[in-house]
Amino acid sequence: MKARGFVTISASLSIGILLDGFSVSLAQTANERPQDMLAAQIRMQGFACDKPLGASKDKKRSKPDHAVWVLKCGNASYRISRAPDMAAAVTRLK
Repeated sequence: MKARGFVTISASLSIGILLDGFSVSLAQTANERPQDMLAAQIRMQGFACDKPLGASKDKKRSKPDHAVWVLKCGNASYRISRAPDMAAAVTRLK
């Protein structure tokens, strides 16, 4: 009988710790600006973005599972098409 209570308490405590850690990671992501996240993504794909100045979602080109953004950097502007689980399609704008 005592062992069963211990298992229940342990499981509840483990779930609580997992959920608490999850909420902290969400809070850190929520504080990031879209231009910083987009700049990091295109840098990983080999594009230069010296200083991210702003990002705006292109509502006309975006779809529910395919977001399109315009990122303005200090050195260039880019159109970024993002689909889940795929690399972003990046086009340099003039």
